[in-house]
Amino acid sequence: MRLKDLPAHERPRERVLARGVEALADRELLAILLGSGAPGRDAVELAARLIARHGGLHDLSRADPQELTCQPGVGPAKAARICAAFHLGHRVRAPGGAVAAVGSTAALAAAAAPLLRGLRGERVVVVVCDGNGAVLRASLLSQGTSTASTLSVRELLTQVLRCGGSAFGLAHNHPGGDPEPSLADRQVTHRIQEAAEVLGLRFLDHVIVTDETWRRVEPTAGS
Repeated sequence: MRLKDLPAHERPRERVLARGVEALADRELLAILLGSGAPGRDAVELAARLIARHGGLHDLSRADPQELTCQPGVGPAKAARICAAFHLGHRVRAPGGAVAAVGSTAALAAAAAPLLRGLRGERVVVVVCDGNGAVLRASLLSQGTSTASTLSVRELLTQVLRCGGSAFGLAHNHPGGDPEPSLADRQVTHRIQEAAEVLGLRFLDHVIVTDETWRRVEPTAGS
């Protein structure tokens, strides 16, 4: 049966409006984001299959659009809506909202966390600041930079200079939940620190962010 064939009071969207989101099951809430089903199944059935395919909502929330479109009936538009909704949820859970200035390592972690938490893969964020620590931009580094250990220091510093920054901090996530820095993390931090000094930029710090906590990366010299 198609959703539009159900009585109005039984449809997920109408039930949200009448009774609130708390009254709906996970699959029904996801069905609202999907908007429509697939041949042979309605949006609620498609949502249930999508949740089952990813082993539950938690892992589904970490999937990227390309993974979502592997489910028949989920195209780019549906995948984009789902990813956007989950990521908004991750941002809302970040304490304090947007960080206006970075005056400490904790503030750097708070500025980067909304962009890193809830991701399945490792990504790198640069937080660019002016001389007073005011945040000019916090963004994921360009596509192709997936880990701190493979980071191009030249690309990083070029982005800082293009933003007109005089100070910057770095953050990356450990999706597995362990915030302990690796030797490669510490070594790349040392290289960034040295390169920043050459260009007259102030390197604020480097942190590892997980879904629950964060940890500072101590610079270590090495090849």
